[in-house]
Amino acid sequence: MIIRLVGSLEGPSVVTPSYRGFRFPPEVISPCVWLCHRFHRSLRDIKEPMLKRGIEVSHETAHQWTRRFGPADAAAPRRRRPGPGGTGHPDEVSVRINGVQRCPWRAVDQHGNVPGILLQNRRDTAAAGRFFGKLLKNIRSVPRVIVTDKLRSCGATHRAVMPSVEHRSHQGLNNQAENSHQPTRQRERAMKGFRSVGAAPRFLAAFSALSPHFRPRRHLMTATEHRLEMTIRFTLWGRITGVAGLPAVA
Repeated sequence: MIIRLVGSLEGPSVVTPSYRGFRFPPEVISPCVWLCHRFHRSLRDIKEPMLKRGIEVSHETAHQWTRRFGPADAAAPRRRRPGPGGTGHPDEVSVRINGVQRCPWRAVDQHGNVPGILLQNRRDTAAAGRFFGKLLKNIRSVPRVIVTDKLRSCGATHRAVMPSVEHRSHQGLNNQAENSHQPTRQRERAMKGFRSVGAAPRFLAAFSALSPHFRPRRHLMTATEHRLEMTIRFTLWGRITGVAGLPAVA
């Protein structure tokens, strides 16, 4: 079986973020951003592997780095991901942000990519309409099929916004979207919840691009193909961050 390497180095040119004005060099900042978006660690957990390397970094500093460089580092993998497939899986989940329940709406295509995330207060038809409108604007195309759970607001919005698209509403068919929530849930538990309504969607947008970048579909690859794919993706990460070689962990 031939597996297409989605981490190909071919594609748009990469713009390396500027580290000017920061006390630490990119070789220190890049691993912190990578650890925060790749593994389910809190900001305080990142201090330990950095301290083992002889670098004292506070969790506030790591937080500032993820806010500053996370969205910029996520832009290049997002541009290189394959185009949205013919099947879309929109879904929503409830999270608590600063003690208030919010609903991040998320769409997943058949490749497992996340073309859109929108944080809203409700799960009603109006919220579904706003999310579908943003999603169509992001992907600039209309899917052939959308698969949702039994949430009625999705069905009502589908009939109003894209009635020509086939709609399949079944709890068991939407596992693609349900599984995509798991890394977010794990990250939320590690962070003890999100603290800001403004920071949560910004982090989730970067996390949804960077986390899958380092987690290819391992079950579709042989060990050799997986190692080659990861090498390509780490090389691309080095180009994105301006740091040669693999991220140093502990």
